[in-house]
Amino acid sequence: MKSLRIAALLVSLLCALPCFAHVGSPDVYFQGQAGPYHLVVSIQTPQMIPGVAEIQIRSGDPGVRQVKIVPLYIAGAGSKYPPPPDVLKPSKEDPQFFSGSLWLMASGSWQVRIEADGDKGSGIVAVPVPAFARNTLPMQRNLGVILFVLMALLVCAIVSILGAASREGQLEPGVEAQAQQKSRARVVMATVTVIALGLLIFGGWWWKTSAADRASRMIYQRPKLDVSLLPGSKMNLRIGDSEWHSRRAEVVATNLIPDHGHLMHLFLIRSPQMDRFYHLHPARSEGGAFVDDLPPIDPGHYQIFADIVRESGFPDTLIAEMDIPATAGQPPAGDDSVADASSLAETASQSLIAPLSGGARMVWERDPGPLAANRLLWFRFRIEDASGKPVQDLEPYMGMAGHAEFVRSDFSVFAHVHPDGSAPMAAVMLANASLPGASPNPSRDASTIQAHSMPGMDMPGMPVSANSSEVSFPYGFPKPGLYRIFIQVRRAGRVETGVFDAQVN
Repeated sequence: MKSLRIAALLVSLLCALPCFAHVGSPDVYFQGQAGPYHLVVSIQTPQMIPGVAEIQIRSGDPGVRQVKIVPLYIAGAGSKYPPPPDVLKPSKEDPQFFSGSLWLMASGSWQVRIEADGDKGSGIVAVPVPAFARNTLPMQRNLGVILFVLMALLVCAIVSILGAASREGQLEPGVEAQAQQKSRARVVMATVTVIALGLLIFGGWWWKTSAADRASRMIYQRPKLDVSLLPGSKMNLRIGDSEWHSRRAEVVATNLIPDHGHLMHLFLIRSPQMDRFYHLHPARSEGGAFVDDLPPIDPGHYQIFADIVRESGFPDTLIAEMDIPATAGQPPAGDDSVADASSLAETASQSLIAPLSGGARMVWERDPGPLAANRLLWFRFRIEDASGKPVQDLEPYMGMAGHAEFVRSDFSVFAHVHPDGSAPMAAVMLANASLPGASPNPSRDASTIQAHSMPGMDMPGMPVSANSSEVSFPYGFPKPGLYRIFIQVRRAGRVETGVFDAQVN
């Protein structure tokens, strides 16, 4: 029975890998101020923990002479004792570009403190980094072949040595082995072969069992999200327990904190067409579950994504799916929003213009050339009125100039991104509140965010302001494929959503 459970666990882990590998945003894209310097940061987190994170940083301001980085937890005892900093290597071609790597030794809610020194003095900023093992790394094929050959030679050597010892060990020098000695040697060699094979089989079973048990404890397991419909066009969502989280209570935590004013950001996307999109904000009930008064919803099969943030700053994107019948709820209000679009298969031409209400439109200011995966890109959008002029009525949407959701056609990728980057704002505030001398309630001015170019990254400079007619987002597609992008802004109190498609190479 135990072996069957182990096999089932391995199968479940293998099946789950495509689902959670890129749901959420394991790699971190961020822009912010380190004192007088504006920094744009890209952090590629390792697949396995402990592992090496690759970091690229560019200062939008000249005169930066040195950039140092320090990894430490956001919460817990590990947040109080930073190790010695690592110094990033400057680019020979561009003195404003720095790169390097650092070790993340355990899973949890980390921060990378970045200190920039230069002509204007020094400044520091903290970037939250959720670190967790996403899969196990297989042995290299060549190394496996070499080890197998060496193992076979070792087994053959042991069998041969023991066979020779039983056949000739008791003979005088120069005496030929008789039939009795030869027969005894064959029995010994057969016995040793059986024992060696048995030990190898047992060792293989023990190794796989131990590896599966370790993987079940180390590889990130998102909590289960139970979703049900209640009378009165209500949706009930209950977050299940996760042993992965409870084992790391100090550095991950289980309690939730608001992000952009809400404990949960709920996204419903009709599958497979992606032609209906709902961004909702359930309220937490006394029993601990979340309940949402659904707006009018068209019937269909829906993929469900729920973003939450732990009190350590660790983000979770919970997933579920269900068939939802037609509901006759109240129209969305407040921060809730609804978007209709053409089916994904019908819009594969990748139009750069998305219609909005009242004849307005959203224009994707996309650079020429193909989109590449695993590369930081800059997504810029301009909102125009019915006459084609830039609008003047954009308002902050949940404290941000806009929100963007990147969804792959097979739903294996879902990322909720802001103009500041992919990290939740609650985690950014927690990380920077832990800096030496920081205010316990750090503030943020969305109108001061500035984007700058970075070598090898499509990031043309442009201002990002809550009252401008443009909004932009830093993000990198984690793998090739067809994506649908939902860009959300607020105009004159109304949430508008532009829908775009992108083929990524």
